[in-house]
Amino acid sequence: MSNIYVLAIITALISVMITPIVRMIAIKVNAIDIPKDERRMHNKPIPLMGGLAIYVAFVIGVILYNGILTTSQKGIIIGATIIVIGGIIDGIKDLSPKYKLLIQVLAAMCLLLSGVKISIITNPFRAFYPYLNIGWIYIPVTIIWIVGVTNAFNLIDGLDGLAAGIAFISSVTLMIISIMNGRLEAAFLTAVLSGAILGFLPYNFNPASIFMGDTGSQLLGFLLAAISIEGAIKSATAFVIAVPILAFGLPIYDTLFAMIRRKINGKSIMQADKGHLHHRLIDMGLSQKQAVIIMYLLSAVLGGFSIIAMKISTQRAYFLLTSVVVIIVTIAWKYGIFKHKE
Repeated sequence: MSNIYVLAIITALISVMITPIVRMIAIKVNAIDIPKDERRMHNKPIPLMGGLAIYVAFVIGVILYNGILTTSQKGIIIGATIIVIGGIIDGIKDLSPKYKLLIQVLAAMCLLLSGVKISIITNPFRAFYPYLNIGWIYIPVTIIWIVGVTNAFNLIDGLDGLAAGIAFISSVTLMIISIMNGRLEAAFLTAVLSGAILGFLPYNFNPASIFMGDTGSQLLGFLLAAISIEGAIKSATAFVIAVPILAFGLPIYDTLFAMIRRKINGKSIMQADKGHLHHRLIDMGLSQKQAVIIMYLLSAVLGGFSIIAMKISTQRAYFLLTSVVVIIVTIAWKYGIFKHKE
């Protein structure tokens, strides 16, 4: 296990060294985020494509681990490469939502072809049938999970260091869960990812000198969604739904609330607004750093719940998830999270 932590440190150092180079490349190719509407929290142009540094550090870390890639690792890297290429193109020339979705589905298909899939889930209702084999439905279920988490991390990327920090917390949480499950491959992948994110964070935390862009936010969501399929199991190959939903809780709930908010207010679910949690915290008078730290803490709490869910029985894990969801929805309703804000 000590090798995993050493590899995480090495990956972090690689990320630290590569990020300034990526920043120069972003400036050269004119991948710049220019503040052009009130939703932007920065007031000067900032280079994008920071996710490329995380990607390079992650891939090098995976190769350093054993030299010979497994089939699932190849699928994850190929899928991640597709996401990164799409993100780079989007950073230079804005892609429409339909093309972004197509890229995400292609990346998810790479995972399916490499055997990374959700085929068995735990059953919280039937004691005699603790696991459910979902048959051919694993194809849409896996794609929806991958695309959903990918977009959740993309949408929460609204403040300096926010998406990267929450992804780091989620990655560490998933690493702990993977170790608890004895899933060493998932544990080392999350350790490598944690290091890659940690090395990037000093450049991305407020005041940021580089943004991840879609290159990074979608990459992190994709990698975490993929690795969670390998790590969030309780027995055999059963996917414990409650665990990753809690571990990735903040981006998932924020995205679902945004979709509900836009729907009940007669807006397109693809139409951006200023109703996300980080916008609400800023409107309350908090600084960017304060808002980000609060969201880090919330993410860490949810991560702690996911670890608890891994240790308790399946029925109790789903009861814990339901309780957390009810509490979050109640608080969100009370503080007007479903009210539209331009």
